[in-house]
Amino acid sequence: MMAPYQFQLKAEAGLREKIEALAAQSLHCIFLDSHANPDPYGAYNVLIAFEARAIYRGTLEGLRHFREEHQDWLFGHLAFDLKNQLEDLGSRHPDELEWADLQFFIPETIAQLKQGYWEIRSYEYPSANAFLACLPDEEPSKAPISNLEFKAQSSKETYLKDLQKLKEELQFGNIYEINYCTLFEAKGRLNPLQRFRELNPRHQVPFGGFYRDQDRYLLCFSPERYLRKRGKEIISQPIKGTAARHPDPIRDQEQKAHLLSSEKERAENVMIVDLVRNDLSRTAAKNTVSVPELFGLYSFKAVHQMISTVRSELNEAKYSLEDVIKYSFPMGSMTGAPKISALKLIDRQEHFRRGLYSGSIGYIDPHGNFDFNVVIRSIAYHAQKEYAQVAVGSAITIHCDPEAEYAECLLKAEKLIS
Repeated sequence: MMAPYQFQLKAEAGLREKIEALAAQSLHCIFLDSHANPDPYGAYNVLIAFEARAIYRGTLEGLRHFREEHQDWLFGHLAFDLKNQLEDLGSRHPDELEWADLQFFIPETIAQLKQGYWEIRSYEYPSANAFLACLPDEEPSKAPISNLEFKAQSSKETYLKDLQKLKEELQFGNIYEINYCTLFEAKGRLNPLQRFRELNPRHQVPFGGFYRDQDRYLLCFSPERYLRKRGKEIISQPIKGTAARHPDPIRDQEQKAHLLSSEKERAENVMIVDLVRNDLSRTAAKNTVSVPELFGLYSFKAVHQMISTVRSELNEAKYSLEDVIKYSFPMGSMTGAPKISALKLIDRQEHFRRGLYSGSIGYIDPHGNFDFNVVIRSIAYHAQKEYAQVAVGSAITIHCDPEAEYAECLLKAEKLIS
């Protein structure tokens, strides 16, 4: 197997936009952007990968064989319906966007932004000059960014009725918490790259991404990490607890203080932390599961979030990285507790197929390290069908206020569709 070419380019003004434009022309590409948010567990600020040398779609076990065969960088996704491969579950709703349950590609070219330079690793471009010669001239597109008008798939009345049914399940003790989601959808044309560039500076989250799989696009502005592996160390950082930012600094601090002191938000966070601890313990070396941070308060452009960190060390003698995913997917923050009961109720009570929402995008490096986000705060778009979705949700507990939960969903959707 030939070794990739490697070279550097100084990160001059406008170069990133040209690299993005070149990448977005590919049928398979991904941008992962941390916006330089403080993250002791992060490895990269910006990663751009494009053009597929090889593609795998299928099962986690098949992914393991594919990864071991190629020993190269992999970029791709885990869709929510991967759950149906892992447990005796199904999905009854139409599959509008048709994401594969699991798909990864080996890129022809990777561009990493690091300390003022772009480090290029490419099987296609042998030198900096060859790469630069292929970059498109970036001029403002005259095409409209979007003519989409999103509408709620379900009425507020339907949402409140669904929550009442879920609260009955909570009252019976069938579940302790559930993440319930609702959908906004639109028909029309979208320029995915332009729309991503418009929204990305507004959010500036640590796990944002632009992802293309042929006619399917994901514009993701996620603040949440699902899983990270570095050597033996596994990190998960579930989010439970959201508060809107306020332009008045005093009011903004009050929002943070209210979030941190909210018994409801703290109870939700603890429940999910316990679920994640249990998930990670299934593949962990003995006595290595811990919670380095509980109720961490993080402020992003659009919202304040309550984030906790759960850590373990992988028992490498018995388990692979695919096993870590197998025993923790879907992530607890987007399902509930107990997880299987919550997943069955999600399919029964929600009115759409989640697709890539509540799944993950990310990478696996040649050494078996990986980092995956939680796909939330995102726009999913099918270019051929000219169809877009924005899904939003919140954690439902016995003490929740359905009107407040609905308002939280509107807040999350507004940041994407307005």
